[in-house]
Amino acid sequence: MIYQVKGNSMLKDNVLELKKIDKNTIDDIPNDLSSYWMPFTTNRRFKKNPRFLVSAKDMYYKTNNDKSILDGVAGLWCVNAGHCRPRIVKAVQDQVAEMDYATAFNMGHPKAFTLASRLAGILPKDIDNIFYTNSGSEAVDTALKIALAYHNANGDSRRTRLIGRSRGYHGVGFGGMSVGGMVANRKQFSNHLPGVDHMQDTHIPELNAFSKGQPKHGVERAHSLIDLINLHDASTIAAVIIEPVACSTGVLVPPIGYLEEIRDICTKNGILLIFDEVICGFGRLGTPFAGDKFNVIPDIMTLAKGITNATVPMGAVATHKKIYDGLMHGPENVVELFHGYTYSGHSLACAAALATLEEYESEKLFERANSLEEYFGEKAHMLKDLDNVIDIRTIGLVAGIELKTREDGLGKRVYDVFDNCFENNLLTRFTGETIAISPPLIVSKEQINTIFETIRSAILEVK
Repeated sequence: MIYQVKGNSMLKDNVLELKKIDKNTIDDIPNDLSSYWMPFTTNRRFKKNPRFLVSAKDMYYKTNNDKSILDGVAGLWCVNAGHCRPRIVKAVQDQVAEMDYATAFNMGHPKAFTLASRLAGILPKDIDNIFYTNSGSEAVDTALKIALAYHNANGDSRRTRLIGRSRGYHGVGFGGMSVGGMVANRKQFSNHLPGVDHMQDTHIPELNAFSKGQPKHGVERAHSLIDLINLHDASTIAAVIIEPVACSTGVLVPPIGYLEEIRDICTKNGILLIFDEVICGFGRLGTPFAGDKFNVIPDIMTLAKGITNATVPMGAVATHKKIYDGLMHGPENVVELFHGYTYSGHSLACAAALATLEEYESEKLFERANSLEEYFGEKAHMLKDLDNVIDIRTIGLVAGIELKTREDGLGKRVYDVFDNCFENNLLTRFTGETIAISPPLIVSKEQINTIFETIRSAILEVK
């Protein structure tokens, strides 16, 4: 027995019509939609025509109407190994039966330490220490606090300023929102952290439109960091945080030489460099991490999403050993970092993460993503001929397809394309005027074809 929408509209008071459906594989759906305040969603529009995903396997979701939906966005940039992989499912099932929870404050469980060691083994050189969080947003706020604590512990307490970047996205905590640079995520909440400034973004469409991989123009945008150093003085700046590829704002790929320049400026001025790898990490770019892709190693990295294949919420901050060592001062009976979460290193999350790392390795998914990058990019760029496509940006298994703004308003056309794709059995994501694609790394060439053929049809149908 499940509840379904009557036609395409809600009944009075957001109560759905009860219908009997003879499908044992479909879970019950609640008959009241009003209580749930949905995140990053037009709640009123959704509840007039809701879409329910009730199961998933490998590359596909199943809806309450028993339609198979090809997942073109890995859930939300996070299901890198595909849905409900048996190895990961079993690991979580076994763990919840063995031990559901253990506190991380002055206690430990083995899997938390094993996972930290495994992560350190695949992270870039000298990124050796792992601090667990529960999400990318928490990882960012934790990374910012660690940066401040490191400078303070090493007698450099004047370094309090944090530098983000225009159009950057670093989660929804106050720290991440403050260093982030997406206007819609900031304007509703006026009380940001003080002592924050922003570099210029790297988007130069008049020079870099339809770039495959790293665009040729824009390395000079790194010099906006020098301008901020000249304005505030390097001695006051604790850290710079950037996404190596700014995915949430519409897939902005760093220009050739840009990240190297940022790294050099930070090193020369004693500023910590934080890479937000919440999306880029765990194979999305065809390498374990973006630092490997671009051969640029930060001081701190934020991780989440693909760390557990999104099976259990988890995030982490990975730091250079100098930062951990720099905080291991003072009496041993004093806590070195007054920070943490009830669910840091949660036993289920650790079990899921360990199984996920095994899945990546045994299935060679990072190598698979790398081998598909050229094919994926070619298929994405075949949409260039469409009148309403004004830019396409690709790297690894990520594509941003930017559409022309329609006369009736910002975001109207891109939403209609998103909606059309879903009606034709493809899940996409949109941000601003850009359709974003980031499928699980198990995607086949045939499925890549389907993704971009469906998007082509949608763009042609939507006026």
